[in-house]
Amino acid sequence: MAKILIKNGRIINPANNIDRVTDILVEGNKIASIGDGLVADNCEIIDAESCWVTPGLIDLHVHFREPGQTHKEDIASGSAAAAMGGFTTVCVMPNTAPIGDSVEWVHHQIARGKEVSLCDILPIAAITIGQKGEELAPIADMVAAGAVGISEDGMSVKNANLLKDAMKIAAKLGVAVFSHCEDASLANGGVMSQGKISKKLGLRGIPHSAEDVIIARDIMLARETGAKLHICHVATQGGAELIADAKKRTTLVTAEIAPHHFILSDEDIDGTNTNFKMNPPLRTKADVAAMLEALADGTLDAIATDHAPHHADEKAKGFLAAPNGIVGLEISLSLAITELVETGRLTPLQLIEKMSAMPAKILGINKGNLAVGSPADITIIDPKAKYTIDPANFVSRGENMPFGGREVVGKVRHTIYGGKFTVKDGRLV
Repeated sequence: MAKILIKNGRIINPANNIDRVTDILVEGNKIASIGDGLVADNCEIIDAESCWVTPGLIDLHVHFREPGQTHKEDIASGSAAAAMGGFTTVCVMPNTAPIGDSVEWVHHQIARGKEVSLCDILPIAAITIGQKGEELAPIADMVAAGAVGISEDGMSVKNANLLKDAMKIAAKLGVAVFSHCEDASLANGGVMSQGKISKKLGLRGIPHSAEDVIIARDIMLARETGAKLHICHVATQGGAELIADAKKRTTLVTAEIAPHHFILSDEDIDGTNTNFKMNPPLRTKADVAAMLEALADGTLDAIATDHAPHHADEKAKGFLAAPNGIVGLEISLSLAITELVETGRLTPLQLIEKMSAMPAKILGINKGNLAVGSPADITIIDPKAKYTIDPANFVSRGENMPFGGREVVGKVRHTIYGGKFTVKDGRLV
């Protein structure tokens, strides 16, 4: 049985509010011991002095494009990107080709994840067949096959009564409904946030109400059905206010944010660089300030990347025609440390809670915890390592993101998944 002894690291474990320097011994695929001055025979020793030792990071929202769009990404390249970013578990969204609306799709995602064996692949299955919003997919069968949630990701279910039926099923099964909140009629083909910048650039804008209206609707339906509702990629101040209000009444509503929505605003858009085109769109500086406040006060439970790789040729089609989305798995931790911890907005314990412990709680899985007997999914991070983001160095097939050339701090030194190194000394194993 392989053993790894991690010495002198700063253990950051939000599950039991631990933040102290000590040792961890891994035996096989489990954590065997935690304490000071640990020793063991026939083991590999990692000196983690000055590093954070955290539960493996968990991303609630990624797009690995398999099947059907593997020129953009596949489960192998996406899993590699996840490992490099310190992630040991990711949730894959169903807007593939064909759509993830079947037991076969769920089985494929899980089987490929095990074959690649760089991180756990947890499928989020489609709510409706073909994501057409007309007929419910076989939700119970897909959950029995291993789906950990349902979503119409990339769009909202237009028919509120159909969504209500799906929520009733999800409530019985104990899985969350992952809601992409956008009223398509209000969005009306817009390509960026509606406001003074969209007017200046002559681009059709998406009003804040397009997101806020669906957040409000879905919260009401969740209260009525008793379903767990997870709001994806929140971007508006109004949306955060609705979520904060809902949390005063129920524990069933949770929410995530992507790093680009707490760092960038529509003022960063020049109308030519399509790496700034995403959905939800970048909002105003006032919205960014509200997102930072919502992260600090706990309104936003988790940080998720919404990792969305596209081929360079597709992103080169211009702002009107280019697809929405950016990649983020390999840089989200660095961006979060730089923008949230270094600025004092979050403590390291609070950050890791949003990137590991809370995602595990939302999914209801035995992850996100450094405890004896827990799975040996561990991320070792140098929080002060400086580097400049260069997409040419990504292992993801996608290089589409707006942070190239930005200097950040915080770098993954080692990722341990199931007791084995997937990243060692900053390199993919």
